[in-house]
Order: sequence, then C-alpha cells, then structure tokens
Amino acid sequence: MEISTVLFDLDGTLTDSGSGIINSVKYALKKAGREIPPEDELRKFIGPPLQEQFMKCCEIEEKEAAEMVGLYREYYQEKGIFDNWVYEGVMEMLKTLKEAGLTIVMATSKPEKFAKMIAEHFGFAKYFDLIGGACMNGARTKKQEVIQYVLGQCEEKDLEKIRMVGDRCYDIEGANREGIRAIGVLYGYGSKEELEEAGADGLAETPEEVVRMILNGMHP
Repeated sequence: MEISTVLFDLDGTLTDSGSGIINSVKYALKKAGREIPPEDELRKFIGPPLQEQFMKCCEIEEKEAAEMVGLYREYYQEKGIFDNWVYEGVMEMLKTLKEAGLTIVMATSKPEKFAKMIAEHFGFAKYFDLIGGACMNGARTKKQEVIQYVLGQCEEKDLEKIRMVGDRCYDIEGANREGIRAIGVLYGYGSKEELEEAGADGLAETPEEVVRMILNGMHP
C-alpha cells in the first residue's frame, strides 16, 4: 500500500522539548505554592494535554488545573518555548519524505500557535503542508481530537495511506481510534513497552528508520 500522508507529533518526535516543558511546570507549581515532585513525575508532562496532567499531578479539578496551565504559559511563552532542540536526523527525515512527494502534517497537543512558532524558529515549517494543534482556550487538546482536526483538512481520505509518527501512547492510541496505523519512535519520551502496549504498528529507533518504514510502505 502506497503511503501518501504522514502525521507527526512534535514534542519527543521532532524536537527534544523536555527541558523547556519541565522548567515551565516547575515555575507554575512554585508560583502556585505547590511542592515540586521528582523528575520522573515531571517528565510525565511531556506528551499529554497539560490540563489533564496537572489534574493528575496535583489531584485538582479542571478549573484549578486550567489556572495552572495559565501559570505554565507565563514562563513557557517567554523562555520555555525555545529551550528545545531538533533531534539529530529529523531535518533529513522531513526533507527526504517531502522530496519523495509525501504530504507532511503536524498533529500536536501543544497549542497550534506555539507549534508554528517552534517550527519557524527551528527551520522545519517549510516541510509541512499543515501544522495542527490545540486551541489556546483548552479546546482540542486530546491527541485524537487533533488528529480528527488535521484529517479533516487533508486531501487524502484513504486511511490506509496515512501514518502517524509519535513517541507516546497518546499518539498511537489517538491514531488507532481514528483508524490510522502508527509508528512509535524510541528516541523520544515513551518506552518500548508503552508504545507496544498502545498498539504501535512498528517501532523506529532513529528518524532514518522512520523514513525506511514509510518508504517501504510506499513501495512494498
């Protein structure tokens, strides 16, 4: 089956954004007078919707968690957003897939505004036909919702010709719920066990492996 369209997650798939996210979470917790948990707990903020993770981490309700997201963004939009770097091999991956004629789409739970700023700042926006993300008001934050949103704008309607690439269970599960096969990357923030349990169609240790898997899907 020839693959025509690839959806990419952002954090942990294209860029290593852990430091900026974790420092923003620490800022929000400190400003709210809350205890800062161990690093392992803070790493759980990389990938899922922020509001949900604040609810789990702080054992708080939706309204208070939304206020925590507001505090997070105070730091993130000033400092955290570019405390971030592109994984080795990602630029080559995007360039190769683009030159092969594929449609390249971003599907991230990060606010679309920030995703576009990051893509422009690091120079990979030019490879994307569409950058889709969450709304700043807290709408469309779940990965499945973002995937639905970008699929609605894609020319390709045959789901067999579309792949999702991501590093966390949210990427894999969101894609599977929409009938899309997904590739899990092992260089990000999700473990092999997490990705396999979520139902990843394949696992890639490097961006180069992602390219091989997608192009092999195009020319079996």
